Amino acid sequence: MFPVSASGHAVLVVEDDERIRRVTVEALRESGFDVSEAGDGRTAFDHVRRNRTDLVVLDIGLPGIDGLDLLRQLRDEREIPIILLTARRGETDRVLGLELGADDYMTKPFSSRELVARVRTVLRRSTRDQHGRSRLEFDGLVIDGGTREVIVRGAVVELTAREFDLLAHLASAPRQVFSRRQLLQAVWHAAPGWQAESTVTEHIHRLRHKIEENPARPRRVRTVRGVGYRFEP
Repeated sequence: MFPVSASGHAVLVVEDDERIRRVTVEALRESGFDVSEAGDGRTAFDHVRRNRTDLVVLDIGLPGIDGLDLLRQLRDEREIPIILLTARRGETDRVLGLELGADDYMTKPFSSRELVARVRTVLRRSTRDQHGRSRLEFDGLVIDGGTREVIVRGAVVELTAREFDLLAHLASAPRQVFSRRQLLQAVWHAAPGWQAESTVTEHIHRLRHKIEENPARPRRVRTVRGVGYRFEP
């Protein structure tokens, strides 16, 4: 039996395997979550558009709309935490899903207890990001933790959830150098053995193209050779 939580968060489980979906739904309900379920991408997308949904547990291998395609559609529709599930063990889908904005990733078979723990962690992090971070202001750059907006030279810049978290983490400690390993742990909540450090490099590259006047010679997000990255105020 899982400990009951009074969180009341609404979680949608999207999984075409009825057995896995049933076990996942039961585990989350026993933990106090308000759980809905869907067996395909179209049903899931319609549910999110019509109902309050605080987090989606999403299987990649769905019939019809693939899980990664659904992830893209959900990201275009609204900002919502997403945990991916998959039976595929290759790195490509995992990295692609995370780069598309997924907040976490689990490979089947997985422990129901671990899934519940990860759901709680992602929801806690999401709530903290939306309500607990201050507004950081620098010359020509504003990072608003309440609205999760980044404003560069007076214009709002569209960042993915992960890009925002990465920038906010770096900017919260100006001039402090973070290694890729540290950023994986702090922003992705993952260890290098579970996720490649190249994921950080790719996100830094994309972030620079969105906030830097000259991405080839970045002013804000600087590389410290042989170590990692730092934010210049």
